[in-house]
Amino acid sequence: MPVTVDKDACIGCGACVGVCPVEALSLDDEGKSECNADVCITCLSCTGACPVSAISEA
Repeated sequence: MPVTVDKDACIGCGACVGVCPVEALSLDDEGKSECNADVCITCLSCTGACPVSAISEA
């Protein structure tokens, strides 16, 4: 199951994007993180990288 991003909490720093080993995360048009569920392997690297805990296991 892919991770979920709390868009209200996301500050758009991109830390999660940089640590994702499969490039499942990107920043959307508003500069907020989003997850491509088809690619996400739920390794949870992004959850540890997020400084505001905006990403969680679905």
